[in-house]
Amino acid sequence: MIKVVAKAKLKPDVNAEDYIAQAKELVAETRKEQGCITYALHQDINDPSIITMLEEWLDEESLNRHGLTEHVKRIVPGLKEMRESSEINIYKEV
Repeated sequence: MIKVVAKAKLKPDVNAEDYIAQAKELVAETRKEQGCITYALHQDINDPSIITMLEEWLDEESLNRHGLTEHVKRIVPGLKEMRESSEINIYKEV
């Protein structure tokens, strides 16, 4: 099993609700993918400009296929434009 923690810090002029609305479409489409176990959007309680996606994938192949999907190619570039910074950590169970 593969786990991903994808953390984004939004630009100061970005409304978090605008980012979340777009990200929710990504969540809905990704949850339909083969190999996706969990894909959920979270907002930091103390800093609403920090948005984190917590993901679980069956294997690396499933995660790699995810990056090639139409919805990722269509939605993610717009999300990136709203981020000040981001960090993606990928973990394997040991």
